[in-house]
Amino acid sequence: MRYLIGLVLIGLAYLVFWPIPVDPEVYEPPVPPGFTGAFAENNYLDKAQLIILPNTEFGPEDIAVLPDGAIYTTSLSGTLYRIDGDQPVEVDQLGGRPLGLRAGPDGSLYIADSFRGLLRWSGPGTMETLVSEIDGAPVIYANNLDVAQDGTVYFSNSSDRFDPETMGGTKPTSVMAIWEQSPTGYVARYTPDGTAEKIAEGFVYTNGIALSPGEDFLLIAETGRARVHKLWLTGPNAGKQEVLLDNLPGYPDNIKAQGDGTYWMAFASPRVPAERLMPYPFLRKVIWRLGPKVRPAPIHRGMLVQFDGDGTILRTLQDPEGRLGITTAGQIVGDQFYVMTLDSPWFGRMPVADLP
Repeated sequence: MRYLIGLVLIGLAYLVFWPIPVDPEVYEPPVPPGFTGAFAENNYLDKAQLIILPNTEFGPEDIAVLPDGAIYTTSLSGTLYRIDGDQPVEVDQLGGRPLGLRAGPDGSLYIADSFRGLLRWSGPGTMETLVSEIDGAPVIYANNLDVAQDGTVYFSNSSDRFDPETMGGTKPTSVMAIWEQSPTGYVARYTPDGTAEKIAEGFVYTNGIALSPGEDFLLIAETGRARVHKLWLTGPNAGKQEVLLDNLPGYPDNIKAQGDGTYWMAFASPRVPAERLMPYPFLRKVIWRLGPKVRPAPIHRGMLVQFDGDGTILRTLQDPEGRLGITTAGQIVGDQFYVMTLDSPWFGRMPVADLP
């Protein structure tokens, strides 16, 4: 009996005192709206064809179309692919963990790399680092970006607390950042003269960003709070920030400007039931100590929405069965709609004619 009591006490001590990397903050999330109204459930993504990456690669997070019309994506291992028909073709080995991709007006591919910062690629063997630190502090979690016509690059840094290169990768560190709720994410601006500066801070896991067609505002997805912000860049409201979409039914990921004043945004997961524990930091610590099997995790249920600059939801595409996995981005290219994924060995593609 004494031995059993000792084991129980050791177990309790572990659950209460064992050091962990997360230090949860109190957060009172609004009740999720669920899949109703503009987000009503559908299965439109069932029509998507799955395009498999070669060599058992996986993780085509984003897509970019260069001025010459070439379409590119990357993989978890840092392989760069050109999407050519039904067979992605390997173009270069970039290394790191590329996430966001955008074409620049100079014909280069700009990359938000979660391990290395902001990068630029102009052809095989030409990779260069543009930003690896700001104000003397390393950029440890570059995530998404957009490029203005004058070459200015806006990019998000998801967290200043959790480094995906040293803490298990982007998926586990995203869970850590959202579970902790520390507002250390930010958005930065890199100008062609080499200057890099933060322009917006205080986000819980900053993710997708996109410029308006007139480049007068920037949209910012705050994954950890299930909302999208609008940051005015020019005009009488320059510097002002407002919430454009709030209390979304899922956690927003990449935002892709379509060029016509509308945007496609993917949801990495529906809101998880564990959000009910957000007001209780102590319980969240205990759950983290119990191990990966009981910690919160993304739910495989694909979803993308199209909306305009005023926040009006125009279309919702869903994959209730989770066939696509964790959806991260959507974009129309020509007569095809592409759906990118975080950790699947494929991405989705379907004719624009099949969109609702």
